[in-house]
Amino acid sequence: MQKSSKRNNNLRVSDIELNSVDAEKAKNESQNNFVELLPLEVTFKIFSQLDIRSLCRASVTCRSWNYTIRNSDSLWKPHCLTVRAVCRREIDDDLESGYSWRVILLRNYQKSKVKHEWLSGKYSNICSPISLPEKIMCPMDADTWGEILEAELER
Repeated sequence: MQKSSKRNNNLRVSDIELNSVDAEKAKNESQNNFVELLPLEVTFKIFSQLDIRSLCRASVTCRSWNYTIRNSDSLWKPHCLTVRAVCRREIDDDLESGYSWRVILLRNYQKSKVKHEWLSGKYSNICSPISLPEKIMCPMDADTWGEILEAELER
């Protein structure tokens, strides 16, 4: 009986030690997390200085950063407007449909890169579908292909 009681006490002590270690670790993480320490306006200013790739990487750093970046449409708008230079019709259609800036960017970013390369003539000398770089291609609608074809015909 005494051994069992002593074992239970040891378990309680180790549970308390683990809980205090976890609490200390959480405290240190919180102190290192500027998103939780700084005013929201300052956090947004810092995140707004990031390019698209860096913003996406920052969003997977921790839950609080992910939540802040994911739910801050104003962080995505400038990047979306840059993409709009190439995909005006697509962006405008998505805005009319009520998508958030983040979702619009997710829907159109890869397309804008591919479309820009097509429009700039990067693929003008391609003779067959086999010659296309498969990894960077993405599905595009008939209107987009029409724009690309018009640009090719003007070359």
